[in-house]
Amino acid sequence: MAQGPAGEHHGEFKVPGGKLVVADFGVADGLIHGVSINGDFFLEPDEALDDINAALEGLPAGSTHGEIAEAVRRRLRPGAELFGFSADAVATAVRRALGRASTWADHSWEIIGPTPLSTGMHVAMDEVLTRRVGEGLRKPTLRFWEWESPSVVIGSFQSVRNEVDDEAVRRHGITVVRRISGGGAMFMEHGNAITYSLYFPQSLVDGMSFADSYPFLDDWVMEGLRKLGISAWYQPLNDIATDLGKIGGAAQKRLSNGGMLHHVTMSYDIDADKMLEVLRIGREKLSDKGIKSAKKRVDPLRRQTGLAREEIIRVLSDTFRERYGAVDGELSSLELAAARDLVDRKFGTEEWLHRVP
Repeated sequence: MAQGPAGEHHGEFKVPGGKLVVADFGVADGLIHGVSINGDFFLEPDEALDDINAALEGLPAGSTHGEIAEAVRRRLRPGAELFGFSADAVATAVRRALGRASTWADHSWEIIGPTPLSTGMHVAMDEVLTRRVGEGLRKPTLRFWEWESPSVVIGSFQSVRNEVDDEAVRRHGITVVRRISGGGAMFMEHGNAITYSLYFPQSLVDGMSFADSYPFLDDWVMEGLRKLGISAWYQPLNDIATDLGKIGGAAQKRLSNGGMLHHVTMSYDIDADKMLEVLRIGREKLSDKGIKSAKKRVDPLRRQTGLAREEIIRVLSDTFRERYGAVDGELSSLELAAARDLVDRKFGTEEWLHRVP
């Protein structure tokens, strides 16, 4: 958001796969005035631009994204056609101009490299860091996971007994934990997957649908995979796919304090036979990844790149660093202590693990 000496506000939003929308206006007595919406979009008829500007004139500066977009939709004349942008895109540009929606460049980012933690500590750390970002106590952060032991991480709303085979879990010495985000179960062993978490203010995805926020938040990942020779895309809602099948999945959690968690796991070298034993829905999981035979290992990233897992993480990390000016960070002693406390009180308890019968 830019604000000039006369109180003028300037915001920009590039529609993913579409056009640039720019909002310029002033604010007086809490109301938007002197509106100019502009950009490289297409609009028919020309007079519809007057409709958009008039819809915004006099709106309270505290209007929500939905209220702004609806005001534009109501004011547009019948038959007006917007090409490369939408009423929602206009609302995002306006909210950015007001400082209520943010861009990647509005934040100072940190990267925490792969740090070995117990699985309980990993899921607890997700909650701790999301809350701290929401409270303004930590900069927005990208954190890569490292595994200490074989684990199954189930979604917030899954049933343990429906997802996990108890006998196989005991036989293979696997830890089962529940995370705070939704989605499906993940089977992890050391070196078999690439998992990362993003912690950031919800203003970064202000006005976006859940479906739109997933590819938006992982566009840097797609760029990194392209550098590795992999053409990947989002398959709604939360799957990352290639021509050879699914390679990963994402999940999100938004907290009431304004912090947001977005985390992704991508398969590198998974033992499909063991996965089938441990997860009750293992066969369905494999079919979703485009794998026909459970007797072969599931290794999309290893097979498609021929690179070590550490090299793939380096390329992804460097891509994020170059895009967003991120610097190296680390977990503080306070954050580690808070996560250990959460493991004791929540993530390591039977009550939390079996909260869904």
